Amino acid sequence: MLENLQITPITNAGYPENMFKLEYTSNGFEDRAIFRLPNNGTGDWAVIIHGHGSHETQLFMRQDIRRAWLPTYLKMGIGILSPNLRNNAWMSPDAVNDLDAILDFLRERYNAKRFFFTSGSMGGSSNLIYGGLRPQNVSGIVARGATSDIVPYIAFCRANQHLRPVLKEIADHIIAAYGGTPDEKPELYRQHSPVYHPEAFASIPVFLIHGSRDELIPVSQSRRFAGAMAENNRFVYVEVPGGNHDSPLPYSETEPPLAPLAWVMNN
Repeated sequence: MLENLQITPITNAGYPENMFKLEYTSNGFEDRAIFRLPNNGTGDWAVIIHGHGSHETQLFMRQDIRRAWLPTYLKMGIGILSPNLRNNAWMSPDAVNDLDAILDFLRERYNAKRFFFTSGSMGGSSNLIYGGLRPQNVSGIVARGATSDIVPYIAFCRANQHLRPVLKEIADHIIAAYGGTPDEKPELYRQHSPVYHPEAFASIPVFLIHGSRDELIPVSQSRRFAGAMAENNRFVYVEVPGGNHDSPLPYSETEPPLAPLAWVMNN
């Protein structure tokens, strides 16, 4: 449940018009989200969850993502929601509950109807986790460079943290957000690993993109999920040959042969 809600207009340079900041407290944690109201009369919203180490402003402040994604959202006139969700929580139980409350708030206050999740890295992982847990709240997913099974991903981070210090930070944050290690909470980690719940996506179109040489989230994470979704005709998997972790991010919403967000909205 969100408490101490405050909504203020955002007038900073670099933000589109009709943007607002939502500040709230959830179980004692002060957090925030930014949003833009739709102007196309549909009640459709794009939900963009930031990557690890970033915050709710990533869509507007990181220029490669802004150039590739934002013009499409503005042209379509859909609502935009970009929550902070406890910084680097990797869609932990607390983050799930907070997002539930934010979506309910948008439904009640602004008559929001459909939520399409489109994000990368930790955000893309969060999209899949949330879709597996709350399919009733998700009308479509675009995930770029995402995890699908948290336990082997933590093991990957530990095995390679000497090569990339951020991997140690990621593993530490996941364990802290989930309140224990996979050995201590195996069922919780399984619940939050969408590869084990393909049935939850039966009515959710999913467009998954991954670079084949991703050194931060191994492509095996997406390949396993693609295997689990093999019988789902509302699932598309695109692998970028030789692509690194960021290669799927600028995969434009308007480039042929498929525009990810448009595809999930129309399927």
